[in-house]
Amino acid sequence: MALPPDEVMDWPRVSPQPVLPNYSGANLRGLVPALLAPRGATRPGWMPAAVATAQQVVLLVVDGLGWEQLQERQSLAPTLSAMAGGPITSVAPSTTATALTSITTGLTPGEHGLVGYRIEVAGDVLNVLRWYGSHGDARRQVLPSSTQPFVPFMGEGVAVVSKAELESSAFSEAHLRGCEPVGYRTASGLPVTIGNLLRRGDRFVYAYYDGIDKIAHERGFGQFYDAELRAVDRLIADTVAVLPPGAVLLVTADHGQVHVGDAIVTPHLEVLRSCRHQSGEGRFRWLHAKPGAHADLLAAAVEHHGHHAWVHSRADLIERGWFGPTVSPPVAARYGDVALVPFEPISFDDPADTGAFPLVCRHGSLTSAEMLVPLLAATG
Repeated sequence: MALPPDEVMDWPRVSPQPVLPNYSGANLRGLVPALLAPRGATRPGWMPAAVATAQQVVLLVVDGLGWEQLQERQSLAPTLSAMAGGPITSVAPSTTATALTSITTGLTPGEHGLVGYRIEVAGDVLNVLRWYGSHGDARRQVLPSSTQPFVPFMGEGVAVVSKAELESSAFSEAHLRGCEPVGYRTASGLPVTIGNLLRRGDRFVYAYYDGIDKIAHERGFGQFYDAELRAVDRLIADTVAVLPPGAVLLVTADHGQVHVGDAIVTPHLEVLRSCRHQSGEGRFRWLHAKPGAHADLLAAAVEHHGHHAWVHSRADLIERGWFGPTVSPPVAARYGDVALVPFEPISFDDPADTGAFPLVCRHGSLTSAEMLVPLLAATG
């Protein structure tokens, strides 16, 4: 059941503080620059100690594996729970397209420009993961290499281990171009493929697994999520088993999750009167103002949604550094005018933002459940 726009549900009138991305410290964007630095270079203090002497490193991104969700289920993941490390921060918004691009490029969202799940580009709203706009496939109209112009992995031709069907996607072209795709067909093939690359002598291997995120979106937290976490832990144990001496496995994630279910909020009518369209996603919803309606849109959004979301103008969020210390004008133009960023377990509805099934768990906001992700290390 969708919630009325002004439903309070005993939520606090004083909002909590957002968990801001630590772009200059323990943050996803710092991983690749540190890991691909020359041997002997000083690694950041937040990096697990085993990396300092590693001859080979595997960086495995488990999509959707938040730090808090993992801590609540340690008994289900004995391999992960035994690994050394702790939490680091994701990016803003805490969403896959933005976070994965920050990982691979080593840049903040304000620099690389893939600033959300759905962003305004060339007068249309582009779904970055599907590379679809209002008229369907947008690859010819919106070139992936122009939309995100920075080469990944510091220009090195890194081997990328992910599902084979992801290799030719436009999003892969945007954030992984120039890499060596090494696709796997089933999850059991992931550690086998990684082991082959390490025996080949690769200094750095990047791997990606999406099962946790997929099951959380579709089923929420519960028996299916727990079963997938057990399976992921076994997958990681199998990966550790193929590490040769001197190799390290690092496990991280792009974001965590919040269970939203049917707590869907339609923006208030007064908000929609000043809004020409929306972008972003349910937990980081951008409102694009009608001409001359910027002030009215912000005032209405604060009045009607400030009790369950952080409500800010684009200029305010850029000034606060949510997207990094630098946001170029072309990148800033991809954001909306006003952001609705829930701190309560709700999602803001946009009729144009549809998918194959209703999402149960969601992400995108700056709560600790979404922003804190693991950075854990194991050696063979």
